[in-house]
Amino acid sequence: MVLKNIPLSFVLILLFVSACDSTKKTENNYVRYVNPLIGTDFTGNTYPGAQVPFGMVQLSPDNGLPGWDRIAGYFYPDSTIAGFSHTHLSGTGAGDLYDVSFMPVTLPYREAPQPLGIYSSFSHDDESVSAGYYQVLLKDYGIHVELTATERCGIQRYTFPEAEAAVFLNLKKAMNWDFTTDSYIEVIDSVTVRGYRFSRGWSPDQRVYFQTRFSKPFTICHIDTTAIATPEEGRIGTAYVARFDFGTKEGEQILVNTGISGVSMEGAALNLKAEVPDNNFDRYRLQAEKNWDRQLSKIEVKGGDRDDLVKFYTALYHTMIAPTIYSDADGSYFGPDKKIHKTDGWVNYSTFSLWDTYRASHPLFTYTEPERTDDMVKAFLAFYDQYGSLPLWNLYGCETDMMIGYHAVPVIVDAYLKGIGDFDAEKALRACVSSADRDDYRGIGLYKKYGYIPYDMEKESLSKTLEYAYDDYCIARMAEKMGKKEIAERFYKRSQSFRNLYNPETSFMQPRDSKGKFISGFTAKDYTEHITESNAWQYFWYVPQDIDGLIGLLGSKDRFAEKLDSMFAYAPDADDNLPIFSTGMIGQYAHGNEPSHHVVYLYNKVGKPWKTQEYAAKVMHELYLNTPAGLCGNEDCGQMSAWFVFSAMGFYPVDPVSGRYEIGTPLFPEVRINLENGKVFTVLAKGVSRENIYIQAVKMNGKPYDKSYITHEQIMDGSTLEFEMGNKPGSIWYK
Repeated sequence: MVLKNIPLSFVLILLFVSACDSTKKTENNYVRYVNPLIGTDFTGNTYPGAQVPFGMVQLSPDNGLPGWDRIAGYFYPDSTIAGFSHTHLSGTGAGDLYDVSFMPVTLPYREAPQPLGIYSSFSHDDESVSAGYYQVLLKDYGIHVELTATERCGIQRYTFPEAEAAVFLNLKKAMNWDFTTDSYIEVIDSVTVRGYRFSRGWSPDQRVYFQTRFSKPFTICHIDTTAIATPEEGRIGTAYVARFDFGTKEGEQILVNTGISGVSMEGAALNLKAEVPDNNFDRYRLQAEKNWDRQLSKIEVKGGDRDDLVKFYTALYHTMIAPTIYSDADGSYFGPDKKIHKTDGWVNYSTFSLWDTYRASHPLFTYTEPERTDDMVKAFLAFYDQYGSLPLWNLYGCETDMMIGYHAVPVIVDAYLKGIGDFDAEKALRACVSSADRDDYRGIGLYKKYGYIPYDMEKESLSKTLEYAYDDYCIARMAEKMGKKEIAERFYKRSQSFRNLYNPETSFMQPRDSKGKFISGFTAKDYTEHITESNAWQYFWYVPQDIDGLIGLLGSKDRFAEKLDSMFAYAPDADDNLPIFSTGMIGQYAHGNEPSHHVVYLYNKVGKPWKTQEYAAKVMHELYLNTPAGLCGNEDCGQMSAWFVFSAMGFYPVDPVSGRYEIGTPLFPEVRINLENGKVFTVLAKGVSRENIYIQAVKMNGKPYDKSYITHEQIMDGSTLEFEMGNKPGSIWYK
């Protein structure tokens, strides 16, 4: 923690709290390796504020200006803060939320023209962050702001100078895609207010209710209202802004405790009462830290330098930012049918970035969060009941229809095949089949008719075809295990649809029209409307269900290896106008976006594992850094970080539902996954270092091992995987 220009009283308070906390630290204290500033610069789009694992509240500072760089509300190079709001998205590339924004000031306060509004300057020298905690000095007012959180509540502590002070509550302010449609503030008593903010943006109908309790009575409350209108609809609501005045002494602290809910103001009050009954910031901060430490201790890594430890535990931290809890303390939640529902002993979740997270985040949860995985599947099935299909990218009880595929399917199937939870498997299979058979949705009917989606009839045709084919394979796997032979055969057949887009003349997957002709003027490195956020180089490899079949299309393993080599070597030209999502480039490989994530592991399939080891190590060391600009692409609700967590342990799920994990190269001498069944899966890597990235020999439970992958069963049995490492490629250990 860096402390500059801070009153002695505040320093003494911090030192006292630190001393108290130090006697209560958990034994391992993994939170000391978490740096929430990673990803707040460059393209990461993360936020540094306070949250507990999977919490509904993400209490974080907002710089106050819109723009791509400020999608998460905060951009490290900025120097202003215009509020602390309770909801944020982690690295999604879409700007929404920023609900229930508070801003403390002293009078007279500073105000700039919109969109910035009331603000203060700040310096990173006066800022400190850790898991579940954020602190900053608002330089223009001499106010120290501290943030922490519980699952459904945000707790702020303001340390004031002697001044006429005030706290603004701004429900009018909106940024990026977000637009306030209605709001309300009601004063209950001299320390309690409640209200709501409705908005639309990425989520078409977002509703956040709140109740706030101050630790000190305000002397007066000023409420300002303005009409909200659009040219098309006329007046649609009211924008509320409140100012609460306080007289403060030097070093005086005021707590602002806020519970939120997607259901009602009463629900927010219930959450506040259940989780933050007292005005005790230090208690909740320590509670958040212990919560994080407990979660992070599920995977113990030893050795490596401090930067590697920080990168690992920050990545593990980022995997636990989303999905987010979306039910109140009593189980109530707002459904996609715009009705209030109540869970029956499970927790509802939202913020599912499934096009990203099914690849590695959700497979990781099957080990770190099996109970939550069961609840997430139940949340999917409830969504299916209320909406008619499984979620695609749901946010605050609404479907955003963002991205492609129907990737709730692999999450459900992976959980089912691993025997996780007690969700209704029969219903789950029906939901999967129903979601895959919507003929009027995003070209699925065309896909079923032609065996691919014609590019002259539907955009993103190539990538949709390939993603649907993978999801269909997942359905077939589940149906087969359940003894549903007819369903399994139908979807196994659909899962081979990738073959219909392979053009042997170009050796690429290529868009095809309704007459069966491949598109003319095709260039594999071009980014077009036919492929989602990628080009043909990056999507060629998207056949995780049948890599052997993909090798067969090329004709041999040697040709497959040559094409992999070409992908990593074929660098974009200097004058190529790359889209914003093509970052972390190694040739045409784009680690900054998800379709490429499994590709480095494909060398295992053609007998060249040392190349998988080289590229996995290169990505881990060069494209993940312990700096604010340390992520080479959007965090995407944990997927970017889940890739690192798996890869640093030495393996990765190329096919997320296969129960197999291709071996790469480990980052640490020892890794221990502490499983819910009481067993410990251990990875040992003798001699591993930045130079010794090559596997010389592999043992499983002390015996020579002859596979390029490990299995789910081996992990759950608490096996020990042992690597001998060296600085030159070793012999191939597998058949």
